[in-house]
Amino acid sequence: MTREATPAAAPEAAAIADASRPAAATPLLRLVQLVGTHNLSLLLALAVLVGIFGWLRPDIFFLARNIQNIGQGIAILGVLATAQTIVIVSGGLDISVGAVVGLSTVCVALGVAWTGSPTLGILFGIAVGALAGFANSLIITVGGVNAVIATLGTMAAFRGVAFIVSGGQSISIFNPIFRVIGAGRLFGLQITIEVLILVVVAFHVLMRYSIVGRNVYAIGGNPVVARLAGLNVRAYQIGVYILSGAAAGLAGMLLAARTGSGQPISGSDGLELQAITAAVLGGCALTGGKGTIFGGLLGVLILGVLNNGMILTSVPTFYQMVARGGLLIAAVLVAEQQARRYG
Repeated sequence: MTREATPAAAPEAAAIADASRPAAATPLLRLVQLVGTHNLSLLLALAVLVGIFGWLRPDIFFLARNIQNIGQGIAILGVLATAQTIVIVSGGLDISVGAVVGLSTVCVALGVAWTGSPTLGILFGIAVGALAGFANSLIITVGGVNAVIATLGTMAAFRGVAFIVSGGQSISIFNPIFRVIGAGRLFGLQITIEVLILVVVAFHVLMRYSIVGRNVYAIGGNPVVARLAGLNVRAYQIGVYILSGAAAGLAGMLLAARTGSGQPISGSDGLELQAITAAVLGGCALTGGKGTIFGGLLGVLILGVLNNGMILTSVPTFYQMVARGGLLIAAVLVAEQQARRYG
């Protein structure tokens, strides 16, 4: 016969069952899980920077005009950094994006001048950027050249092409409709910032919710295993570099709209370094397979506030360069320590 549970034993059994059941997550714990511990540390660092520069220059830093300047300043870098995040997650690196920006500004200016159409000029600039990314991908995938060496070489080549095409001169853009992109507003927000938001949302959906994004993470984490699993690794790598080039073309278009000209020297002020810094600061592992679009955006915001704050506090230009380079080194050191600790 089966022995029935006594009334005294029933509460004990219920207590054991309750103890073995996972504790309900608190709202704070759910927030940490959603945002991520690394992103929370970035948000804290951003808050500290805002507090420091707000305390040093309270008369200017929190003005609406200065907030807009920060937004304008990070729009171009944000487009580059989010695309660079995808490249690094895939296990690659694109050092040529700054030169592609300069080449694209020239091509956009020429396209608008030749056709009189802002739309065709924009498409021409983005197409040239995508073509530059395709050239990078062929050198890396077909030629078997290391991504750093390949894009370092094409950086010089693309910059030279920009000077050749423009004759070494700035090309002015007189089309008023095109100039609206750089200085105009839509629904109360600057158009350049709205473009950045659209790019961030699109790339976030691509990497987090699509099979393409999952495959990019898999390839970056272990390309050999990904290949054995049936993924066309070469095709994905080609697509990633084309995407990076197209994003650089879009960034070049935004820069041309802001300055009202195509300048071959555009992008030579360390845009590629800042894009890589933002991506690594946002949690990307240079070995691939790790990183998020949201983290990259936070890295861009930190750089934007830092750049703006250093200008407002009259930090000399050379010291600003040292600070940006030091930030990249610090971000890489932190990433390496985390990789060793958590494998």
